[in-house]
Amino acid sequence: MGDREGHPHYVFDEWIGFRKYQRFSPLVEVKVAELASECTYRETARVLQEWTAVHISHQTVGSIVERVGKAQAQADKEMVEELEEAASLSKGKEVDILFAEADGVFVHGTEKKSMEVHHAIVYEGWDMNGKRVSIRQPKVIMTTVSSDAFWKEVQAFAAHHYSLEKAQIVTNSDGGKGYTAEKFQEAFSQSRYPVLNQLDPYHISRAFIRAFGGGKSEYKDAVKKAIKEHNLENFKLWMDTYESTLEDPKKLEKVKDFRTYIQHNWDRIFDWREKVGNPLNDARGLGAMESNQRHISFRMKKRGMHWSPEGGEAMVKVKQGILNQTLRAVYLKHQHRSKRKQRDVKKTTRLASLLHQTTRPSIGVKQGRISLYGAHSSAIGQLIKSLR
Repeated sequence: MGDREGHPHYVFDEWIGFRKYQRFSPLVEVKVAELASECTYRETARVLQEWTAVHISHQTVGSIVERVGKAQAQADKEMVEELEEAASLSKGKEVDILFAEADGVFVHGTEKKSMEVHHAIVYEGWDMNGKRVSIRQPKVIMTTVSSDAFWKEVQAFAAHHYSLEKAQIVTNSDGGKGYTAEKFQEAFSQSRYPVLNQLDPYHISRAFIRAFGGGKSEYKDAVKKAIKEHNLENFKLWMDTYESTLEDPKKLEKVKDFRTYIQHNWDRIFDWREKVGNPLNDARGLGAMESNQRHISFRMKKRGMHWSPEGGEAMVKVKQGILNQTLRAVYLKHQHRSKRKQRDVKKTTRLASLLHQTTRPSIGVKQGRISLYGAHSSAIGQLIKSLR
């Protein structure tokens, strides 16, 4: 049917909430996006065709992933805007210590340049399952947008889920551009305590191996000991001694890069357990980020994949929603109509019901006569008597 302006409407579709050209329910679209986060779009289409009644092309799989990921990105954006407009912070979960790590992963883009996926993980501690260790209540923030927007999302997430006024924040990063101690301090500024930011042990070890190579060496042991004891003078002394033995310019350059990296981050080389007065009973060293980066690298860096800005952002947001267990709720909420749209739909439906209301058919005027052969005591008899 059409409205007063002549625009066509499919009243049932609008009442249910179907989008234009929508062929699948929101729950099916979420499941398609979840499957596509683990395998390629073509593989997703093939699996769906072989195992379900859903027949879909790989291009449509990509469109669904972008739509679902966009809903998660919009929810994160609204959370940031809510924090900026709020007069006071909401009451969240109270913890004594909160841990946060952040790093970036570069993937190939379609515009002949790499795309950085900013990745942060927030957790409350560790749990033991036999001999296996897992982090407690992990939540992730992922995005391919600017570094400033990424840290706003981290700040909004922390403020939305936690009350950090009395919490000690312990953070870990490689100290690279965009992941400095100042960024963590700003993101977790709700805490009354200074944010502890230590240099990631994995990156220290990797830089050490690049500079000294494999095998045993007196210089390696001495430098490692100086770093562990946090003795800057001994570190400089042994580095000077080792550099004097090198003749290869390439090896010398690697050693100088290592020395610059360590000295630039010297104040961040510590074990957080020695800085906190009452660490957790099950306290462990930090470094969960590297193992959690596989969620991105396994899906987005294999077989020479290249990502458009829209497709890359959608995929990491789908990944984020799955890991945080928010994707389904966010997307289903995204399908709900606004109050204004609901009023318009009700108005259109009410008009349609009036136009389709059944009426009694007209059969014209009936012809007939009144019989005058009634008893004198009846009503018709009394009428005839009065007319005579």
